[in-house]
Amino acid sequence: MTKKDIVRTISEEVGLTQQQTKEIVQKTFDAIVECLVRERRIELRNFGVFEVKPRAARKARNPRTGQQVEVPSKHVVTFKPGKYMEAKVRDLDESRIDTSTSKPGDSKPPPTTKKPSHHTDSLPPSAPSGRWGES
Repeated sequence: MTKKDIVRTISEEVGLTQQQTKEIVQKTFDAIVECLVRERRIELRNFGVFEVKPRAARKARNPRTGQQVEVPSKHVVTFKPGKYMEAKVRDLDESRIDTSTSKPGDSKPPPTTKKPSHHTDSLPPSAPSGRWGES
């Protein structure tokens, strides 16, 4: 999906022109970048956390020549998804597993997969609906 696809989808849902929606989407992205530069962290509830972290200098190898090169330290942006996003993605993974293990004509349901213990928390009944998914 591209920014243009996002703009088109939002524009159709809220009834704004694509140009108006494009400006809003771009202003949102600009605000996220400015916040990261200024404060080094932005937390978007039910979406995730963007954070600027330092990466230490290191030695690496040029894959073509095998020669050792110095990679300078730098800052990188990391993203940690929120619980809501992780739950939606986990549901996607489970539905893919379910459809890939069943064969056409099978009358019994596919075997269930056991979730890892760190994913036992479920989405609360008051989970948000709207922009990031329908509940």
